[in-house]
Amino acid sequence: MKIKTLKFFLIFFLIKISISGFSQEPDTSSFNVAGIIDSLRKSGMILKEPHKTPEIILSSDEAFKYLQKKYQSRYWKENQDPLRLAIERLIFEACNLPYDSSEYFLKEYPFDSINIPWEKFYRWKPLTIRVPVISTKMSDDSLQVQPDTLQVPADLVQAGDTVRQTDIADTIFTEIQLKTQSGIRDTIIYFVSDTLHIVGSKRPGFPFVYYNNPYEGDSLRMAVEVLMDYIQARDSSIINITGSGGAVTQIWLNSRTGMMKRYWLRNEMNDSITVWVGSPSRNTVGLYLEQGVNFRRLAKQQIHSDARIEVQKIDKSKLLDVGIITVKERYWKYRTEASFALNQTSLTNWVRGGESSISTSLDITGYADYENKPLKTIYANFARLKFGLVATEENGVRKNLDLLETNSKLNHKAFGKFDFSGILLFKTQIAKGYNYTNNDTTLVSKFFNPATLTAGFGLDYKPDKNTSINFSPLSYKGTFVTDTVSIDQTMYGIAKDRKSKNEPGMSLMITNKFMPVKTVTITNRLQLFANYINNPQNVDIDWEMIVTANLNWFTDVRFNTHFIYDDDTKTPVFDKEKQPVPGPDGKQKSTARIQFRELLGFSFVFRF
Repeated sequence: MKIKTLKFFLIFFLIKISISGFSQEPDTSSFNVAGIIDSLRKSGMILKEPHKTPEIILSSDEAFKYLQKKYQSRYWKENQDPLRLAIERLIFEACNLPYDSSEYFLKEYPFDSINIPWEKFYRWKPLTIRVPVISTKMSDDSLQVQPDTLQVPADLVQAGDTVRQTDIADTIFTEIQLKTQSGIRDTIIYFVSDTLHIVGSKRPGFPFVYYNNPYEGDSLRMAVEVLMDYIQARDSSIINITGSGGAVTQIWLNSRTGMMKRYWLRNEMNDSITVWVGSPSRNTVGLYLEQGVNFRRLAKQQIHSDARIEVQKIDKSKLLDVGIITVKERYWKYRTEASFALNQTSLTNWVRGGESSISTSLDITGYADYENKPLKTIYANFARLKFGLVATEENGVRKNLDLLETNSKLNHKAFGKFDFSGILLFKTQIAKGYNYTNNDTTLVSKFFNPATLTAGFGLDYKPDKNTSINFSPLSYKGTFVTDTVSIDQTMYGIAKDRKSKNEPGMSLMITNKFMPVKTVTITNRLQLFANYINNPQNVDIDWEMIVTANLNWFTDVRFNTHFIYDDDTKTPVFDKEKQPVPGPDGKQKSTARIQFRELLGFSFVFRF
């Protein structure tokens, strides 16, 4: 019933279109085809189209039969269509042995065994002919001559001389008389009566029905070798060689280019050695050490004459117990990196102005990483100390850099590239710090005053080995000033009657290491914290970027920037004449502002 109704609507639709097409009057009706199709679909006369592509699962045999059916010429507009030719090649490769198997078979095949001798291509017939023959015989009288009866000419013998053997032989030859005889002899010879163009062989294992020419087995072997060499030279394969540095070196096999590429082998300390990688011949990868690079063996131990070795006799008639070799896992890895920079400026009678100064900075970072793959646990720790001094003739020695921080992160595998993570961050300084504005030497910081502690629990996402995104919705941030007598704790957002400030909230920490080129490393660490209770929209920002360019194995050029914004940390405000700006309460006005520090210079780097 539904099919009949559907046919009726379709006939009505076509008639209406044809009438409007032959009409002389303009069509003013608004015929909505989409509305009719929607109505038919809602009534159930048109089935609903599927929104998702069905999952197609085929076995290798089913896929082979399907492609064989679709390969038939009746499905294609052109028999030479590129897709059809590609499917033909795919079917051929699927139903035949791999090329390497065929190559091995052809290389080992005994082509000499399928040769047919050239004489098999001719018909031979015998022919009897009579040929005159002349034979030579010695006479009977000559055979009776004895060496003792031979007379040696007198002129060959002189007093006191011996007889020469050649002269005696000539004399003997003259004494022997030869006798010749002539006659007729029957001889049979074979001649070619016909040339054959088709020759077969009844030899077991002969693969052909017939040959047209001799030595076709040799021609077949030569053609196979040439074509295999052509396929090897044309069908090259590319392999990617990678290492811990992440660089990818591509090597083409069978390209026969002979080009070599430079490749760096690096260890976990970023130390490297250069090798050259290439394809010197077919199916061959060559590794060559850089010129001027040498390996040094460990020195041999000294020989001690008093050393003794206890030898235990073993009964070889019995089977020995298999000893268990215990491999001790190395879970902890340690490394340290220290950089020292020294800058000096000296001015004497410099009319353009300036001041002599000396500045130093020290940056030491120690890493301790724990990884237990069976437990799917990673525990990463690092501690960092940054300290710098600047000395001028006018102001003497002052501190210009001071930071002591530790960072710990414990991860356990969750799913995919996500880990359950717990973080613990601590920051403070080690020396006293003063506010030198307008010759003011007010103490503003010292060891553990202030100190910041951040703890959180959440997820850690690692899209690659150089990037980590840690999100902790359950976080705590504490700011501590224990010496409120010497230091004004309100500068750091702590109430006047307290020595600490506790903030529940959420934190986000992003760490990324990027190498645009082999000798330049850019490291970014961004920490964000939002207080759930007090002004959650005011996010605390702590962003540090370090750009390091390696000049050689111990010298770097470093560019370091540190950006901090904390809504609770207040700094005094001064006008253009550097005079204090009063606030509504009559005291000097304080406000939260961006803190920024930048360092650029050469550093001596030590890694151990």
